[in-house]
Amino acid sequence: DSANNGFSFKGIKDYLDCYWSGKLTPSQVAKNIIAVLEDCDKSTPPLRAIVQWDQEQIMLMAEASTVRYRNKCTLSYLDGIPVCLKEEFKVVPYYHRVGTVYLGTEPETEDATVAKKLREAGAIVIGVSNMHELGTGTTGCNPNRYHKIPRNPYKPNHYTGGSSSGSAAAVAAGLCPVAIGTDGGGSVRIPSSFCGVVGLKGTFGRISSHGSLPLSYSTVSVGPICTSVADAAIVYSILAEPDPLYPYGLNQPKATLSGVCAPDLKGLKLGVDWTFFKACDAEVLSLCEKAVEHLKSLGASVVEVSLPEMEEVRVAHVICILSEMRDFLQPDFNKHFEEMNLETRANLALASQFTALDYITANRQRTRSMNFLREIFTTVNCILTPAVACTAPRIHESDLLTGSSDSSFTVRSMRFMQLGNFTGIPGLVVPIGYSTAGLPIGFQVMAKWWDEAVLLRIGLKLEQFRYQTKKPSIYYDILA
Repeated sequence: DSANNGFSFKGIKDYLDCYWSGKLTPSQVAKNIIAVLEDCDKSTPPLRAIVQWDQEQIMLMAEASTVRYRNKCTLSYLDGIPVCLKEEFKVVPYYHRVGTVYLGTEPETEDATVAKKLREAGAIVIGVSNMHELGTGTTGCNPNRYHKIPRNPYKPNHYTGGSSSGSAAAVAAGLCPVAIGTDGGGSVRIPSSFCGVVGLKGTFGRISSHGSLPLSYSTVSVGPICTSVADAAIVYSILAEPDPLYPYGLNQPKATLSGVCAPDLKGLKLGVDWTFFKACDAEVLSLCEKAVEHLKSLGASVVEVSLPEMEEVRVAHVICILSEMRDFLQPDFNKHFEEMNLETRANLALASQFTALDYITANRQRTRSMNFLREIFTTVNCILTPAVACTAPRIHESDLLTGSSDSSFTVRSMRFMQLGNFTGIPGLVVPIGYSTAGLPIGFQVMAKWWDEAVLLRIGLKLEQFRYQTKKPSIYYDILA
């Protein structure tokens, strides 16, 4: 619970307080959301966070939740909580388009595992959110007719980041306190950072990705985007467990939240590779250095570590993710090439230049990097970095028509992200402040495999560093 001065985002607890006190019912909240969903796409420019929604579906889930509150038999902390899922997931009865114009020609009849679990927890699924086409970029730029470019709630003429673009925009704009994204190259953490919200990429395999399009089977993790670390912990605790339909996560240790609420950070060792850490914009660096000092002031010790072969990691990650996507999308590339965005075509064409030898060499690098990390995590509990090296870039007029492809931006935006995707370790990004232009800046904490609890513990303390939360310029208070 945070006593924040001025503006604070409405989180899970605010919704639960309204429901239990009788101030609002889930049905009334659902009506507010429907009104907002109608409004935010009529605005100029349209927000384009949620790209498919259905009034009847939203009301059915909300009415069922209202009855459970009346009878005092709720299903979980997510009962009656509005959530959205990235279009990469199958969600009944929506079209599983994955950001394209050619996939998902029929409505879905079966939910992805995460959608099913959210329904079982009583959540109100308000729709599916926008995404970068096939997850092939980090801006969120998707000019095709079904999607358009989602807007950053802090600065609508700036990008949200991608590829879970609509998920982060929906949370930052107040449409729902919880959204689900996927992260193969920073796709949860980049938009969370650009939109000033919290994003958690679980350990590879921790949360089932069954029922999402398997674009890259060795780099993608699933995770929540929320307005606070506490909310991310709640969603994580509900979604993180083995799924018989998803073999990669079957042998995972039990997810715990033990020690998350410790009063300080005494006894924790935080690793920083300063050369790596400092390769970011001056404004980002200055704020991130202060955040490190803040964590030290709470009793943690900062240990200098060396992250070896980061350039090799960068190249090897790109080879792995693009080769796997190219392999999976081979039929699409042949059959639907003309229907893809220009940027997607360029990325998949690039991917077709990689050889089997490149892919094998990249995976040998992965084994090396995992061994280096295993070693590093014997001396520190986590690794600290800025979230993204820069703030959200501007949307140019031409992007709306033809899209955008800026490989130097893509490389910069993924700089601090790729290690987590390549080796499977979990990462959490937390907003820590704003640039002089008013754009959010985030901070990242990574930990060893399956140790999400230490991330959440540090994340809760990082939240106290930001002395004020600025209100996004597009913000809907659903509980007002």
